[in-house]
Amino acid sequence: MSRSADRLRMVINHLDRSAASIKASPTSGLTLPSNPPQKFRYSFDTGVLTPEQRRFYEENGFLLIRNLVSEADIDRFRKEFERICRQEVKVPGLVVMRDVAISKSEFVPDQRAVSKLQDFQENPELFRYCALPQILKYVECFTGPNIMAMHTMLINKPPDAGKKTSRHPMHQDLHYFPFRPTDRIVCAWTAMEKVNRQNGCLVVLPGTHKGYLMEHDYPNWEGGVNKMYHGVRDYDPNHPRMYVEMEKGDTVFFHPLLIHGSGMNQTQGFRKAISCHYASADCYYIDVKGTTQENIENEVSAIAQKKYGMNEVAFKDTWAFRGRLVQGERTSL
Repeated sequence: MSRSADRLRMVINHLDRSAASIKASPTSGLTLPSNPPQKFRYSFDTGVLTPEQRRFYEENGFLLIRNLVSEADIDRFRKEFERICRQEVKVPGLVVMRDVAISKSEFVPDQRAVSKLQDFQENPELFRYCALPQILKYVECFTGPNIMAMHTMLINKPPDAGKKTSRHPMHQDLHYFPFRPTDRIVCAWTAMEKVNRQNGCLVVLPGTHKGYLMEHDYPNWEGGVNKMYHGVRDYDPNHPRMYVEMEKGDTVFFHPLLIHGSGMNQTQGFRKAISCHYASADCYYIDVKGTTQENIENEVSAIAQKKYGMNEVAFKDTWAFRGRLVQGERTSL
């Protein structure tokens, strides 16, 4: 059996596990084989992840934890989202994104659909997600004890209007980040309702986190593409892919080099998820000029200049003012 087939079989087994079997448990009481212990590059032994879970993330670049966020918390996040859509609350710095092909919103009649909220760090209710103890205990396994919340999103994938604009092109999150090291960055992505292939669940290419940052740009899609939705220019279309179907409260953690995206929402409902990208506070900023990230730097800087009325805004500064310490000490970022 090929290595790709072996990985695919392991991934399917991971995604099909019941909630009880996927929960992490302390490793101190486990009996390991007498073979030399495996060296893990992408995670720390904090006593939260089992050796099996660490191996899975090492090989595949993502880890699904079932039933991690309570229904009560998710319902509170949803209500706050509705308040924002109805313009009952103003959030400084919040970016409201609207689908290019939708003319009606789920909560605001006769306005273009809110497809995503970004940068809700100034909203105490939504930002509560980023500091949930059950989330941070897993995040620490990948970042270490000093944790910054760097990028926040609430995704409200609308029903597709027939132009396939509800898709998100395959991409690597690191394309957007001017900080390193790569392996000390992780995303937590929580389903706010049942997420499946019909309403556009995440699709991942397992193992691609072991590669490098590829060139990204807007895909040439006939129906158009949403702002800032860059995609990988060239990746292996034959690479095995997995559809990460989730229940309300399930959370997937994934590496910033993992190639992933999402399909169309072919239902009549809006598919919601809330997420945060975390980085070790020990990370540092880099200059992306002359690299494959220069195009996103130029785009983000131009938007920031227009939004804040400034002549020049450094790419790293657009990240520095959004970052929030959620655990430990702010040592660098």
